[in-house]
Amino acid sequence: MNAYYTDHFVLPLPEGHRFPMAKYSRLRDRLSVEMPAVRLCEAPVASNGELALVHTPAYIQGVSQGTLDAALQREIGFPWSPAMAERARRSVGATVAAARDALAQGVAGNLAGGTHHAYAHKGGGFCVFNDIAVAARLMQAEAGRQSRRPLKVAVIDLDVHQGNGTAHIFAKDPSVFTLSMHGEKNFPFRKEPSDLDVGLPDGCTDGPYLEALHQALQTLQDRFDADLLIYLAGADPHEGDRLGRLKLSHDGMLSRDRVVMDWAWQRQLPVVLCMGGGYGHDIETTVQVQMQTWQVALECWQGWHNRMR
Repeated sequence: MNAYYTDHFVLPLPEGHRFPMAKYSRLRDRLSVEMPAVRLCEAPVASNGELALVHTPAYIQGVSQGTLDAALQREIGFPWSPAMAERARRSVGATVAAARDALAQGVAGNLAGGTHHAYAHKGGGFCVFNDIAVAARLMQAEAGRQSRRPLKVAVIDLDVHQGNGTAHIFAKDPSVFTLSMHGEKNFPFRKEPSDLDVGLPDGCTDGPYLEALHQALQTLQDRFDADLLIYLAGADPHEGDRLGRLKLSHDGMLSRDRVVMDWAWQRQLPVVLCMGGGYGHDIETTVQVQMQTWQVALECWQGWHNRMR
């Protein structure tokens, strides 16, 4: 199973910055040792043309050249640097590459990505370009060369924060179904309407969470016939997260991933995995949650591999 990384592009963040940049390299290090069946690949660079499937030319230029308005740069949450612009492009490139692999091999993923707060014309919440949206649009464009039927993409966003940018981008697009299950009172405080939003109360535990997830997947199944699934598996619903405000245990997070991957497997849906948020008080807690996610994804990929023999 292929997994794409961008962690060698480290942003020069100011001392005390709250974004846990080290989690990406730590996840790759652990995967290389503990899951050798996961093939680690350097992420390619997303081109201007690929980004323009979603983002405005002025925004792409502003990020690339460091000429964004100061207020827009603050909304992203990272200071501009060449490394920031390069990493943002490669984060998109990673999800695009993983999407192509998933369509051919069943499952693939991005060790980062899930930048769901980015709109067409601006970023936000540590998200620069929207990798989910670009990958969905590009896979649709490539599939359209071979079939008159549009590729239908489902986005299951289980980051603890609502996927406002993704929801806004696809608000009038019936070929993409956006499902966001998130903390109702958490960031962003102004939500954008997804095709299906499930807002959860602070302190939500394993049982109610998993019940809500089963109901959401049933609604998705009833309303949409997907060809590809992009799964944003945020680690931040975990009880050890600084920003999450939910109370899922390690077992609850593992069950969440199994429910989603089993649902996709039963429908023979290729899965693109993105990691989204994770801000544990202890960074190793976040990485352990992510390792569980990759273990479930690897098991699903092995099932696809055996099926195709």
